[in-house]
Amino acid sequence: MGLLSLLIFLPLLALAGILLIPSRYQQSYKYVALVITLVQLGLSGYLYTQFNPNLAGINQLSGYQFVEVLPWIRLDLGAIGKLEIDYFLGVDGFSLPLLLLSAFVMLMAVGASWNISKSRKGYFALLMLLNTAVMGIFCALDFFLFYVFYEVMLLPLYFLIGIWGGERREYAAIKFFLYTLFGSVFMLLIIVGLYFSVLNPHTGAHTFNMLYMMNPDNYIDGSFFGYINNSFDVFGIPARMIGFIVLFIAFAIKIPIVPLHTWLPDAHVEAPTPVSIILAGILLKIGGYGIIRICIAIFPDAAAEANWWLALIGVISILYGAFNALAQTDLKRLIAYSSVSHMGFVLLGISALTAESLSGAMFQMLSHGFLSAALFFLVGVLYDRVHDRYIYNFRGIAGIMPKYTAYVAIAFFASLGLPGFSAFIGEAFVIIGTFNAESVGTGIPRWMAIFGSLGILLSAAYFLWTLQRMFFGETRLKGGETWAVAMNDLTVREQLILFPALALALLLGIMPSLAFEPMNNAVLGLLKLVENYL
Repeated sequence: MGLLSLLIFLPLLALAGILLIPSRYQQSYKYVALVITLVQLGLSGYLYTQFNPNLAGINQLSGYQFVEVLPWIRLDLGAIGKLEIDYFLGVDGFSLPLLLLSAFVMLMAVGASWNISKSRKGYFALLMLLNTAVMGIFCALDFFLFYVFYEVMLLPLYFLIGIWGGERREYAAIKFFLYTLFGSVFMLLIIVGLYFSVLNPHTGAHTFNMLYMMNPDNYIDGSFFGYINNSFDVFGIPARMIGFIVLFIAFAIKIPIVPLHTWLPDAHVEAPTPVSIILAGILLKIGGYGIIRICIAIFPDAAAEANWWLALIGVISILYGAFNALAQTDLKRLIAYSSVSHMGFVLLGISALTAESLSGAMFQMLSHGFLSAALFFLVGVLYDRVHDRYIYNFRGIAGIMPKYTAYVAIAFFASLGLPGFSAFIGEAFVIIGTFNAESVGTGIPRWMAIFGSLGILLSAAYFLWTLQRMFFGETRLKGGETWAVAMNDLTVREQLILFPALALALLLGIMPSLAFEPMNNAVLGLLKLVENYL
């Protein structure tokens, strides 16, 4: 078994162990999950140290590292041809940083699950199944295998929200499931269309290999998604543009972009804290990764044509999310809308199609991953103590929880893009790259960069206003003395979960090359695919 398979399937070993351990030893479930996620983090860290940043990946197998290829399904379909599905794994500069982020956030989520008391066996088993699916998504290079992991991810999330969530948990779980399933059902149709349009150049069989789908030479002349003699269109829209749009919508639901974002605030508010951490830290990044790896790499011609509209959607998401965050009175909902705004920068950076903006978008995904996880954990700390998140029910928290206040202040300043922290690097590179896009011919006007930068100003407004309302001034709590007694300061466990995330934000803010170096050649390789169509 290769290193990537080990990384993916270690949580399934934990799942089997959790199911086999009798319920009278239920306290051991969290330790099993903790050990496995620690091993995963160590393994992904080892992959990072052994990674060669000089290889680009993208559409060349020789550019991928830690590759594993095994024949999985082989069928002779008669006149239709032969079916090829491979167990095909590999990582490049786009997937490796997100693998490392996923391992880190999963460890945070397990730490945040320490006090879960309801159906512990089911909870930790589902958490480990979710862990396997997420890791598989970032490693899979066969579209069918990718889709399997993508769908498996839905099941544990649905139950984790629907069983362990808040009062409206069933509504939030069903809404999340239907939104995501809507995108993935249509994604399957595009996968099938690509399968019948692409041939393996070595065997002549139809294939789900993503790398072959990125090479125009492998498309059948006159096929539905073919590059040459493609006469297929739907309502006057070329088939390749339809394919791009459908896949984009599927991944845009995950990001999420306006107007496909409405599941996110409900899911975050009702989900238990560890699931909110995973939603913000990992799930949203799957959307950005899918657009880069699949939408742009497989349909570069359509991406080059549609990038102006995608950038506009990114700007709208930045501003809409920020204005909504300003209007919130529920602290968790405020951070959920801030995620919509910050992920808008990711879409804007991807759409600008410059080296700076695409690197900034990837960096923003990493930065937002661990910062949003820290923010949702901090909200969970307060909710665990008094079961309330209403901003106006708190005043002067700094007087009774000084350590908590310090962590919240650092997380807020890091998230609003203060220089010295990682969010500043990501957002600055997106704005610089977008501003420069017009001069390099990608068709993105400079006013989009200017309007996008307003999102940084608005994020400072809602974070600082929340800090002032809740933490400073004379202490006044809705629950009075009862709340004051219950609101103990951060425990050692809670600080152990929070400190690495905030330290990482500072480290990447000072040394961004730690993230930029492994992804740089992958960024340039992707832009080389698109530049012929701009």
